[in-house]
Amino acid sequence: MTTLADRTIAALRTTHDELAAFVRGLDAADLTRPSGCSEWSVAQVLSHLGSGAEIGLATLRAAQDGEEAPGQDFNHPVWDRWNAKEPKEQAEDFLAADADIVSAFESLDAGARERLQIKLGFLPMPGSVALVAGMRLNEAALHAWDVKVAFDPEATVGRDAAGVLTDLYAGPLDFLIGFIGRPDGLDPRLATTLRVETTDPANLQGLTLGETVGFSEAPEPADVTLTLPSEAWTRLLSGRLAPEHTPPSVTVTGDDVTLDDLRRVFPGF
Repeated sequence: MTTLADRTIAALRTTHDELAAFVRGLDAADLTRPSGCSEWSVAQVLSHLGSGAEIGLATLRAAQDGEEAPGQDFNHPVWDRWNAKEPKEQAEDFLAADADIVSAFESLDAGARERLQIKLGFLPMPGSVALVAGMRLNEAALHAWDVKVAFDPEATVGRDAAGVLTDLYAGPLDFLIGFIGRPDGLDPRLATTLRVETTDPANLQGLTLGETVGFSEAPEPADVTLTLPSEAWTRLLSGRLAPEHTPPSVTVTGDDVTLDDLRRVFPGF
C-alpha cells in the first residue's frame, strides 16, 4: 500500500527533477531576474531552497542518529554562507543540495517512513516523515513556481505535488493553514464554510472561515463553492493566485465570499 509519506517523497523527486532540468537551462541573466517572490531574484529563491535543503538534511540525519536537531547556531552560518554566494554558484549548489535531501528521504525504508520522529525547533512535538517531507514539498513546489513564473506568467505547480499537497494541507500540515490564514481579512459577517472542489486530481474539502481558518467536512448544500485545479488551490493558500496568474477554470459560486476575499484571507508568506 502506498502511504502518504511514500506519495510525498515521490512528489519531492518529481519536483526536484523538473526544477533541476529547468534551472540547468538558465543563463547568468536569467538567474538575476525578479522571481515570483517580490523581493528575491531567481538565484535567491534557489539559494533559499538550497540552504533549507542543507538544514533539512542535517535535521533528518540527527533524527536517524537519535540526536538533537540542529539549532540556530547551525542554521545562521548556513544562511550566511548561501547568501554570500554568487548567483551561478547559488543555482549550481542548489542542484546538489536539493538532490541530497530528496535522496535521503528516498533512502528511508518502510519502517522508518512509518515510525521515525523528527524534531523541529518550531514545533512542540516531533513530526512524522510525512509531515517533515510534506513541509519540504510545500517549500520546493511553491518556490519552483516562483522560479518558473519569472519566465511564464501561466506557470503552474506540478500536478503530482499539487495533488499530494492538497491531502497534506487537510492532514499533517493543517496547522499551516491556521498559521498563514488571516481571518481578519474577511468581513466577520461573511463567516462561512466553503465547499472546495479541486480538479486534476479531484478532491473535496470544506474550508471554514470565521474567527480562525481551518478544514472541515465539505458542506452539503453549501452557500459558497470554490472550484479550481489542485495546483491553483495550493497557490491560493500561499498567496500566489493573483488575478494575472489565475486560470479561467477558477470559479466561486454563491454571494457571500468572492475570490478577492479569499486572496485577502491568504495573503502569502
